[in-house]
Amino acid sequence: MFVHPFDDPDVIAGQGTIGMEILRQHQAPLHAIFVAIGGGGLIAGIAAYVKQVRPEIRIIGVQTTDSDAMKRSLAAGRRIELAEVGLFSDGTAVRKVGEETFRLCRQYVDDIILVDTDALCAAIKDVFEDTRTTLEPAGALAVAGAKAYVERERLRNETLVTRSEEHTSE
Repeated sequence: MFVHPFDDPDVIAGQGTIGMEILRQHQAPLHAIFVAIGGGGLIAGIAAYVKQVRPEIRIIGVQTTDSDAMKRSLAAGRRIELAEVGLFSDGTAVRKVGEETFRLCRQYVDDIILVDTDALCAAIKDVFEDTRTTLEPAGALAVAGAKAYVERERLRNETLVTRSEEHTSE
């Protein structure tokens, strides 16, 4: 039996448990949760759960400028297939998002931030300097998006959570 890596209801529901864990571990107010997007399974699951329990929390997706299938699809109101995708963040390089993930993102995702390779490299460097941990690009995507969002919205004294996909394939 084939189980799709991101566009399967059980996979999406499983990803939703990450949202459950975030809310269990942080019961104080949260401004937003930033989630890296490849095919959309991770953000669909997290968003569907969080919006049912704490609808005031913003769910913000993050994609690279050269692999932005979900952002383009949401803007067009239909799934868009990219002719090619960038490979720096290969764990989120998906040409076409899933049907179910697209439907759930339309319903629950508040915004999508795009970041370029320079912003991604800066996020990798920041995490390394803070924690001595080296992230792969897909692992740093949500951090880069949160940084861009903070700058764009001029946020101060808000609590933000980041979550990135480990691996997406198609």
